[in-house]
Amino acid sequence: MKEALALQSRVAAHPEARCWFLAWSPGGALLASCGGDRAVRIWGREGSGWVCRAVLSDGHQRTVRRVAWSPCGSYLASASFDATTCIWKRCEDGFECVTTLEGHENEVKSVAWAPSGSLLATCSRDKSVWVWEVDEEEEYECVSVLNSHTQDVKHVVWHPNQELLASASYDDTVKLYHEEEDDWVCCATLEGHESTVWSVAFDGSGERLASCSDDKTVRIWQCYRPGNEEGVACSGTDPTWKCVCNLSGYHTRTIYDVSWCRLTGALATACGDDAIRVFEESTSSSPSSSQQPTFSLTAHVPRAHSQDVNCVAWNPKEPGLLASCSDDGEIAFWKYQQPEGC
Repeated sequence: MKEALALQSRVAAHPEARCWFLAWSPGGALLASCGGDRAVRIWGREGSGWVCRAVLSDGHQRTVRRVAWSPCGSYLASASFDATTCIWKRCEDGFECVTTLEGHENEVKSVAWAPSGSLLATCSRDKSVWVWEVDEEEEYECVSVLNSHTQDVKHVVWHPNQELLASASYDDTVKLYHEEEDDWVCCATLEGHESTVWSVAFDGSGERLASCSDDKTVRIWQCYRPGNEEGVACSGTDPTWKCVCNLSGYHTRTIYDVSWCRLTGALATACGDDAIRVFEESTSSSPSSSQQPTFSLTAHVPRAHSQDVNCVAWNPKEPGLLASCSDDGEIAFWKYQQPEGC
């Protein structure tokens, strides 16, 4: 099964520091990484390998925990333990920090752009999620501070084609938010995990959400709208998100990240047991059927890195290209081959 995920190359991305997170540019040609060395690095292909094209080192005073590209690919946001988020603009000769977003009381843990590019979300150890609006003059204004979580908020991610925001927290829940009468409100709380939820990822349709946790499980949540055929109860016009699959027994330690490939539907996980795993939905289960989906393990690399794997990221344009990073400071590039009969 190991051959399903083949190592292509490995780079020492943030030597003597942890590499925390990776983000592919929308076109898939560049990869941004961030780490404990307070730097963001931009990687591009050269021959069969990957080389560093730029180092963004003057934006933050502490660890950079998360990076995110704008949908147009012209901006990169970096979230740091120094309680700020930097907005970098791509120029002819590199990247320039054009704005620093301040307001969180302490470490910013995640940042994400809405599909429109006009909204940005950040979250922090201060238990809050902030929604920022970006205008045509590139001015950023906080339009909402959401205090729905009771603990450190680890991750924020937007729905692929709606202004629906999801967050994951140390309080063991996932929360969803949307705009209602000019303000942002929490419209759903997904409960089921027994410990910290580290990451969440929507599938390509946005009809399903995967969450991964310190409880060593991945949960798949399905969106049910009012009047659904399955008879799942909904409150008013709001849809209900229901857990339809629980992947347990596969991971031996905390699952830090989950990535759902928009091209193939494959689900990859990054785990504290130094391994990367890939799951595929069984063909017998279809999203439209009332039966619950089943996922099977199709790839497992036990020692993908020498330490905790912090992030996995599928390339948005090249099917099967997966990048991972670790506490060992390295980035690994993998090629995933879908097994026969899957």
